[in-house]
Amino acid sequence: MLPRLSSGLAPRLRGFFLDHDYTPGGVHALLGAQAHAALSRGEPEAAFRATRGAGELGVIVRLLLLGGAEPEPAVAAALGHPSDLVAAGLLRETPDGLVAALDVRPYGDDAGSDSDPYEDAWWVVSDLETPAVRQQRDHVTGAGGASVTLAAATVRRRVTGLLDLGTGCGIQALHASRHAGVVVATDVAPRALAMAAATFALSDVDVELLAGQWLEPVADREFDQIVSNPPFVPGPARVDYIYRDSGQAGDAALAALLRKLPSVLVPGGFAQLLGSWLHVLGENWPDRVCEWLPPGCDAWILQREVVDPAMHVGTWQRDAGLDLDSPQARAQASHWMDWMERERVEGIGFGHILLRRTDAAPTVVVEDLPGELADPLGGEAAGWLDRVEWLRAHSSDEALLAARLALSPTAVLERYSTPGTEGGWADAGAALVRGDGPRWRHEVDEPAAALLAGCRGELPLSELIALVSLGHDRPHDAVVAAALPAVRELVRHGVLLPV
Repeated sequence: MLPRLSSGLAPRLRGFFLDHDYTPGGVHALLGAQAHAALSRGEPEAAFRATRGAGELGVIVRLLLLGGAEPEPAVAAALGHPSDLVAAGLLRETPDGLVAALDVRPYGDDAGSDSDPYEDAWWVVSDLETPAVRQQRDHVTGAGGASVTLAAATVRRRVTGLLDLGTGCGIQALHASRHAGVVVATDVAPRALAMAAATFALSDVDVELLAGQWLEPVADREFDQIVSNPPFVPGPARVDYIYRDSGQAGDAALAALLRKLPSVLVPGGFAQLLGSWLHVLGENWPDRVCEWLPPGCDAWILQREVVDPAMHVGTWQRDAGLDLDSPQARAQASHWMDWMERERVEGIGFGHILLRRTDAAPTVVVEDLPGELADPLGGEAAGWLDRVEWLRAHSSDEALLAARLALSPTAVLERYSTPGTEGGWADAGAALVRGDGPRWRHEVDEPAAALLAGCRGELPLSELIALVSLGHDRPHDAVVAAALPAVRELVRHGVLLPV
């Protein structure tokens, strides 16, 4: 069933949601931390118990968030005429009462203002996450892990125009409405476009929706920023689920998209994507991915994890709600793994891709960042763009030596030791660690530690190097040759900051 919200129903329903505080903060306050955490783990009973005696908000939460059945009078008191909601495709009638036909849940953005407690309140419309619904080919997911990951990694700066490529239920476009003058969202799936339209109507957000494959709907336009969570799951050339499968074998679709993105970016415009790539036997994965990059683009490719073929298949089968012991799931897994064996796939990488169109000599950086991130990646991505520009302007040794640099205020020097041969501890080395963002870590020797200790924004780098050369009795040219590449890497990682 597709949502069909009339121009009058959407604002009325939004009014009911606000009146009863069906917002991210309101739901969290009602459920409490423990029940909210249990619900996020797929354990609803604590949440059901927390809604007892909660009036109209309790009715809405049980109905739209917990999948419960509610009597018609209770729904009418909380949300107005139930017949309107049934006709709109949001609810359906059952012998036990009214139940949700679609998932309608509050979603928030921390960028809302303090003066308006409801400014950060949106509502996302998507398909229910029941096993039967999840296995439909055109299933539209809600605010899942991938969507939230991309949203947290996106640069939030004022731009004139932003493209949300493959919008799904509209998560990225909602966030974009905070910082983009014009937001355009595209999708190939009619069902996804209908869900996104309902999301934008309920959330009172103005987005231009266009139907079509990949960049076809915007082939004659250019944007300052593009965000995309494309169907990136590598596998055989088929489409079991539109939201994840491209229909092309392996990572060919991602490669083709990267090559075409500059055609719809303004000079200096940038794109941010989630992506997944194959680790192929006998091939270097960074070289393989870099071959896809178009000319005239800075690129930061950040690999967050690598999984083996069996884990890759199992993860995405569980994501689709399949019973992994069923004959259907086993046949699908066998076909998938046969394909990877033929293609000599050793592993599957997942991560972030940041591209920027440039007329200068491009900077391309490929690196691994495994493990959990304590801070959102969006600020780091914005900083990376700025620092690459600064390094480009200081590309000559002379310009870098004349610069004044300061250590990040969160940077710390860690020294470590190993057991000594005659008891006690023996110094084994030191590392400079940034205490925020990705927690970049750089091994340093004593001259480097001394150089960095002097980086307080007071003296140019050339004078600091001269002091280190004198104090450690090292040839000046040797210190310069060792320091400059390391300094450039530390600036790129935000450990050293231009003053």
